[in-house]
Amino acid sequence: MTHDPTAVRVGVWPSDRAASLNAAYETCRQITAHHSKSFYLASELLPKDKRRAVRAFYAFCRRSDDIVDVTGVDHGYSLDGWTAAARHAHVPDDDPVLLAWNDTRARYAIPQVYIDELLEGVRMDLTVNRYATFDDLWLYCYRVAATVGLVSMHIVGFSSEDAIPYAIKSGVALQMTNILRDVGEDAQRGRIYLPLEDLERFGYSEHDLMAEVIDARLRNLLDFEMQRTEQLYNEGAQGIPMLSSDGRFAIAAALTMYRGILGRIRANGYDVFTRRAHVSTPGKLAVLPGVWWQCRQMK
Repeated sequence: MTHDPTAVRVGVWPSDRAASLNAAYETCRQITAHHSKSFYLASELLPKDKRRAVRAFYAFCRRSDDIVDVTGVDHGYSLDGWTAAARHAHVPDDDPVLLAWNDTRARYAIPQVYIDELLEGVRMDLTVNRYATFDDLWLYCYRVAATVGLVSMHIVGFSSEDAIPYAIKSGVALQMTNILRDVGEDAQRGRIYLPLEDLERFGYSEHDLMAEVIDARLRNLLDFEMQRTEQLYNEGAQGIPMLSSDGRFAIAAALTMYRGILGRIRANGYDVFTRRAHVSTPGKLAVLPGVWWQCRQMK
């Protein structure tokens, strides 16, 4: 959704430089630290091996996204080439992200179907820039974000497949948060992710959105979407006790910190055009003791 073109080459090594596995994982750590402070902080709460694995997965997702959304640079792969590389058990040892990701995929037996779905979601951004209904948007959110939750669940560990519906809801909630935060930036790219049926419901037109109109109609529209998203967070959180005990804190912290963005949108006066909602580092740290205590009470 939102990208920093100044760092898209991070993690792409020259073909004449072999990558050791440890160095590859270190590159993924750097990519994660640069692009997502919330994810990086939450992943610090995992044991070392799981921490390395989720950061390799984050770097894989970032590269996948950038290939589609960041233009004018050489990513080393087309989307088709990247998709093919992601499906092979043996990858070139000169690409650190693929090297680390391939190791993670094998170590944690990540189902390939989740990766195929994720890349299909990324591909949707090449051809789809409007969503008529929330059901239509749900498919996109499932592919680009719920699959992330499902892969992360395999890395963290889980007790039962009953956890799957909760991971899906949490993933969709995270993507909806992205969408709400990035309304203005996506509009500049010609994309509207908010369901058109919801714009119509509140009398807020595509023209209003492109003109960055902030009024009661927009506030009501965003409140509607945020309440829907908060409900998904609430329902998704019910699956956290099904995760391995050493991963619950990290996942719960990530969801709580990211959910805080919704509150910042309200605090910004619903200005999703000129003010990018984010939670400060002190704000993120402040929620951790409460999240830790909640996780301690889980059986």
